[in-house]
Amino acid sequence: MRPMAQVAMVMNLDKCIGCHTCSVTCKQTWTNRAGVEYVWFNNVETRPGQGYPRTYEDQQRWKGGWTLDRKGRLRLRRGGRMHTLFTIFDNPTLPELSDYYEPWTYDYDTLITSPLQRHPPVARPRSLITGRETAITWSANWDDNLAGAPELAAADPLLEKVGDKVKFEFEQTFMFYLPRICEHCLNPACMAACPSGAIYKRSEDGIVLVDQDRCRGWRMCVSGCPYKKVYFNHRTGKAEKCTFCFPRLEVGLPTVCAETCVGRLRYIGVMLYDADTVGEVAATPDERDLYAAQRDAFLDPFDPEVVRACERAGIPRDWIQAAQRSPVYALIREYRVALPLHPEYRTVPMVWYIPPLSPVVDALRDTGHDAEDQDNLFAAIEALRIPVEYLAQLFTAGDTAPVAAVLRKMAAMRSYMRDINLGRSPRPEIPAAVDMSEEQLYEMYRLLALAKYDERYVIPAAHAEQAHGLEELATECDLDRDGGPGMGGWGPFGESSGGPTPVAVENFRMLADRQTADESGGGAKRVNLLNWDGRGRPEGLLPKRSGRHRT
Repeated sequence: MRPMAQVAMVMNLDKCIGCHTCSVTCKQTWTNRAGVEYVWFNNVETRPGQGYPRTYEDQQRWKGGWTLDRKGRLRLRRGGRMHTLFTIFDNPTLPELSDYYEPWTYDYDTLITSPLQRHPPVARPRSLITGRETAITWSANWDDNLAGAPELAAADPLLEKVGDKVKFEFEQTFMFYLPRICEHCLNPACMAACPSGAIYKRSEDGIVLVDQDRCRGWRMCVSGCPYKKVYFNHRTGKAEKCTFCFPRLEVGLPTVCAETCVGRLRYIGVMLYDADTVGEVAATPDERDLYAAQRDAFLDPFDPEVVRACERAGIPRDWIQAAQRSPVYALIREYRVALPLHPEYRTVPMVWYIPPLSPVVDALRDTGHDAEDQDNLFAAIEALRIPVEYLAQLFTAGDTAPVAAVLRKMAAMRSYMRDINLGRSPRPEIPAAVDMSEEQLYEMYRLLALAKYDERYVIPAAHAEQAHGLEELATECDLDRDGGPGMGGWGPFGESSGGPTPVAVENFRMLADRQTADESGGGAKRVNLLNWDGRGRPEGLLPKRSGRHRT
């Protein structure tokens, strides 16, 4: 046994309202820089939908993740070393900018400096890549709340794997939101595909990072990642990806996306696993068995033998205790309501999801039935095969049984707790119907509905004896240290970390100056409107007064 610790996340999709707060805060923290205008480490997709980048789940086209050869051995879907060598200068499976979207801003300077005239001026969209006027045709969340639209939903790769009946009735059935970040996999295909060895997995917490010194911009990692969560910075010529906010985790704080989540749907905790079994789990012959294989491969942190093995491996005692209190472990192993995203990619992902029950409840309510009654909910889950089949394509490689089991547990929790909240006697037959005790069902409810901050985020801080090593790792991942490959003047928390005030609103001219300048800020005054009290006229907010133009 070779035990290791991994920081993991679970998202409860039943609570996601699609507000995109997580996406915006992540953007302002990590990718508010030139060269990554199109990059969203965290994005929220409406399902069904094409996703970001478009149709990223179509591995017949993108060749991401792993597959098994005829002898049952793991092989990169895009090919081995020889294929990489022959395509290193011309990668046929690399997404183009149009597959993501061409980012844009507006020429606000025209609105501000135009003289008085008969018709109001127009701030036309301009490309953040070329600087020229552009037509807006797509974005990172273009199909937001439009999952039922036939012209958009029809291109969802998952819909091709379900029957015609599903396609016909889909827009009347349900819609839900799917937040996505890097999966920080145990068997990352991006790391295996990188010819430079620039992508590595930290042994302390399992976070997958990119060494900016070693990265040569081959972009094979972009193709290798089946989730398309590795991006190319077109200004530095380096690859970038979600860092799981490791500077925050090292001091015991959750990621920015989790900290700012309005629905409180994210849980972060420590999972223990045997590193020697990862390859065996990823090589499970039947795709539909991958979920159970990964779930059962996690080590029990309460097992005395596991605890002794962790101590021998040098895992700190407080990390073992954190694994015992981990909400992620409870949701994955104890209650078994969390499922991995596309386990058939064989990357062994570590960001799991609780599938949404709300679509079933809404469908019942629309038909005039009691949407919280146990019998109605159980019957609806079995009858409404459309959402279960689609969810199975997302989380269990098409196997509907685990998804239906999760939805039945969620339905049982709702029915059981409604009796308690209404002052009625609880019915023990409800948890018994889903193979749970009354205590387990109540504890699951408390974790999903009432858990406090320190219960949702059980994150042990980094140790002092590891500080030097972590500092070196952070330096390797930093885009802008002295003499490094980055842009100049920017820290690990965004473009203006430790420098000028972050910008909230800027016009096209200021942005163009900033992007083409060698120094941070580009000589243009930048104004943070979030910190302005509305009094006076901050320098840089408006252009200087002149005799020809009115301000």
